[in-house]
Amino acid sequence: MFSKVLSAATFGIDAYLVEVETHSEKQLPSITIVGLPDNAVKESRERVTAALKNSGFEFPLKKITTNLAPADIKKEGSAFDLPIAIGILAANESINNDALGKVLFLGELSLDGSLRKIKGALPIAVEAKRIGIDKLILPLDSVKEASIVEGIDVFGLQSLNEVVDFLNYHSNYKPVKTDRDEIFAQVNTYVLDFSDVKGQENVKRALEIAAAGGHNILMIGPPGSGKTMLAKRLPSILPPLTFDEALATTKIHSVAGILPKDKALITERPFRSPHHTVSDAALIGGGSIPRPGEVSFSHHGVLFLDELPEFKKNVLEVLRQPLEDFKVTISRSKMSIEFPANFMLAAAMNPCPCGYFTDPTKECTCNTAQIQKYMSRISGPLLDRIDIHIEVPAVKFKDLTSSSVGEKSEEIRKRVVNARGIQHKRFESLNHIFCNADMGTKELKKYCKIDSASEELLKMAMTRLGLSARAYDRIIKVSRTIADLEGAENILPNHISEAIQYRSLDRELWGH
Repeated sequence: MFSKVLSAATFGIDAYLVEVETHSEKQLPSITIVGLPDNAVKESRERVTAALKNSGFEFPLKKITTNLAPADIKKEGSAFDLPIAIGILAANESINNDALGKVLFLGELSLDGSLRKIKGALPIAVEAKRIGIDKLILPLDSVKEASIVEGIDVFGLQSLNEVVDFLNYHSNYKPVKTDRDEIFAQVNTYVLDFSDVKGQENVKRALEIAAAGGHNILMIGPPGSGKTMLAKRLPSILPPLTFDEALATTKIHSVAGILPKDKALITERPFRSPHHTVSDAALIGGGSIPRPGEVSFSHHGVLFLDELPEFKKNVLEVLRQPLEDFKVTISRSKMSIEFPANFMLAAAMNPCPCGYFTDPTKECTCNTAQIQKYMSRISGPLLDRIDIHIEVPAVKFKDLTSSSVGEKSEEIRKRVVNARGIQHKRFESLNHIFCNADMGTKELKKYCKIDSASEELLKMAMTRLGLSARAYDRIIKVSRTIADLEGAENILPNHISEAIQYRSLDRELWGH
């Protein structure tokens, strides 16, 4: 007997259809799975056998061959347990083949026949809708994320018995529906707020500019000055996620299996803060079957690297491609996969190994050579991709003990959203540019014209402060954002003057 059951698998962050074909014949009892299965798929034989028996079904004493088509793509994971079990039952005529129709099955089976959560339910639901599947049957714990996709009936079932009951008797199971408007009504509930931060008004201003223009930012200051505290509050002033951005971000988390089961969609911008011992594969993504890394988990959010010089040099160097291209390409001998990685980089570091080079109250114990060596751990090409360098001084006692409450994140975010709105109109005819930080040389000439006074100011800064040539474009971009925050049409000398302050690492005193 023969049966065909529809299933799916993910490749990168997208999904593709997998046909689970089952053939049974009267020979010595055995189960063979073909179609490039990995070890987890091969182990389905034991899980499926136990699940069928413990669910009260008679296991057919026949030779069973299961093919996962297309057979030239490697299949991984345990989500094929359910379609394999359904295929065996259908081949044994325990299920009506006509009921399988345009129904797609996914689920890992426990030995008692219950269904466990799977990875990639959201991208699979998107693909199922695209190819015209009518129904999607998933474990109950995975149904929330898939139900966000409209135009397809998504059913969350708890066991193999429930699935068979659904197919044979069309029992009163209702598809799960998720209200998008209700989900987005709960967004922006950030616990961390800029009003918690005492003092550091100049740093808050720099972070506001970074958020408004999508600029990468580096904070330099002694231990305890509040660098990490400020960085953690950066997502609270970024513009709210749009539905398309939320969908793209959720797909990445879904494929990696790190999306909470009670969450249908990621509605707040991600904030990822990997430890400085992270490997390059964990940061960028990798593995024999590539999986996304921290830069992709930060998609449409913030990647925060604390103690930047402590990261291994090769780890920092692999950041250069995603910072430039907003995506990561992972190549293997048999495949090449792209993961999106459009994030804001926020980094923090001490000014020297001991941390107190710029602290007015504590003496620095490092010599010039040690400071130079410490700073040189960050390469010029990486530094070149960071628009704003801001010094974070130690917090003064009077600021710490002050009873005054700082400006709330909500108020700062309103200004950021207004500035992003101006940029959206400016770049609406360009598909690859969404904010000022994305501008190239061509766009700088077109949208960032400066008057003679501003040009003179820049010339003086380049010569007197010893600013590098690469700082020029960065200053212009940041000036454009400062002008947008003020609602000014043209870049003025005061905008240039403020932007120059945010290039501290380009000055000669740092040895660059």
